[in-house]
Amino acid sequence: MKYPSFIQKGSHIGVPAPSAGCKDDLKKNRFENAKKKLEELGYSLTLSKNLFHNEKGRSASKEERGKEFNEMIQNKNIDMILCATGGDFLLEMLPYVDFELLKENPKYVAGFSDPTGLLFPITTKYDIATIYGMNFSPLGAEIYSKSHMDFLNMMEGKVLEVESYDYYENEYREQVTGLEGYHLTEKVEWKTLDGKEVDIKGRILGGCFDIISDLMGTKYDGMKEFNERYQKDGIIWFFDNCEISMEETIRILWKMKEMNYFQYAKGIIFGRFGVNSTTYDYDVKSCLEDSVLNELGIPIIYDADISHKAQCMPIINGSMAHVTCKEGKGKIKFSLE
Repeated sequence: MKYPSFIQKGSHIGVPAPSAGCKDDLKKNRFENAKKKLEELGYSLTLSKNLFHNEKGRSASKEERGKEFNEMIQNKNIDMILCATGGDFLLEMLPYVDFELLKENPKYVAGFSDPTGLLFPITTKYDIATIYGMNFSPLGAEIYSKSHMDFLNMMEGKVLEVESYDYYENEYREQVTGLEGYHLTEKVEWKTLDGKEVDIKGRILGGCFDIISDLMGTKYDGMKEFNERYQKDGIIWFFDNCEISMEETIRILWKMKEMNYFQYAKGIIFGRFGVNSTTYDYDVKSCLEDSVLNELGIPIIYDADISHKAQCMPIINGSMAHVTCKEGKGKIKFSLE
């Protein structure tokens, strides 16, 4: 696994808009405040020229979004790429991304949700670590949570161990200024399907469950080769389900097993589901119990802090990880090996 250099105060961050852009004044306020706060922290930034544009969920054409990403990778003055925000249509730009440029200009690419469409191929196909957990947009909150600080410190390599948070945001609070932080009201409790404690080590990999399911079987899916490269380490999967229903989750997990995604799995971590949509009265526990996961004989953690229901832990995708879960608390320690 190739690990790009972490950044430091004074480093330059490129912010492309590979998915959505700014759709209203509240989002504009948030983007502008994120720039202000990151500059106050000592970073310099290059923002996408399409950051404040949004047409049917796209900041620009697929060709232009791909070109912009390539240019930021090639730019020797940019030390790290932080995706602007999530959305729905990042996958459209992948044919226009020159992933080979990253091999010549290795730098961390970070993002959350739809940017999994970039992170997953970069890590599985090109063996370059990426960071999952936050986009540029949430950094426009006026008050930072523990997860904000974990993410910022991970960008600088100061945090290589994260612990479960105390509270999470169960319902998204309507914004008035665009600068609101998370509305943390619900107590966090990591759970396991069998009720047992978990203590596992392996190479951690994952992202937004919705996007990985779209990538499966395409030329941007490097899972077969990744599995073979790291079979001795074993894989610890993490899945952040944004809006997939319980029933479709069961079908996707079946497909993953049939495609040997779980061939060398040491364990699987599910974050809190973004929605609880079901036709057959499933909850998360019964959904996972009724899936092919019960055939794997490995620890399954759910309701973890890797979720669209903030807060979300930052994860060094592709790194070695030591995961523990005990008495409702979880911890992940990353090793760059």
